[in-house]
Amino acid sequence: MSTIPWYVWALMTVVCWGTYGVCMHTGSASMKDPEHGRIMAFLWVGLAYFLTAVIAPIVILKLQGGPIDFWAYPAKGWQWSLIAGTLGAIGALGVLLAFGAAPKPTGAYVPVVMSIIFAGAPIVNAVVNTTKNNGWANVQWPFVLGILLAALGGYLVTKHVPKPSPPAEAKASPTP
Repeated sequence: MSTIPWYVWALMTVVCWGTYGVCMHTGSASMKDPEHGRIMAFLWVGLAYFLTAVIAPIVILKLQGGPIDFWAYPAKGWQWSLIAGTLGAIGALGVLLAFGAAPKPTGAYVPVVMSIIFAGAPIVNAVVNTTKNNGWANVQWPFVLGILLAALGGYLVTKHVPKPSPPAEAKASPTP
């Protein structure tokens, strides 16, 4: 795995996270339960997380001869990792709850919700990481411009999201 360049993994993540919201909305809408469908979908998202983030690393560690005595891991490492996983899961729940709280039809709001998230998350990341590393004294104007452009991009995509086409029967107007 280490021979694959970092940007391949980054692009894989872009594709996965870029399709994440659409898949989560489709899954929750396909549950056909307006009251509980999002939580039912979240249960399956959690199962996928378990399979991908618990079973797969155990197999990889075992195959590569890595340590699988989890409680022997450094406390600070597993504690921060647990916090990160919790934040990720709460974020996934937030996505589904945002879809449910959006005005109907919710399909039109999937790109709005995801644009706010994917424009806002890098801004939060930049601010938190810069603060955590005491880097504000070294901030240059392109960094601030990048944050402003991310905010502007999120706004523009949210404000001008393509609307879904009307249903076929609404398109056909009766002619006298």
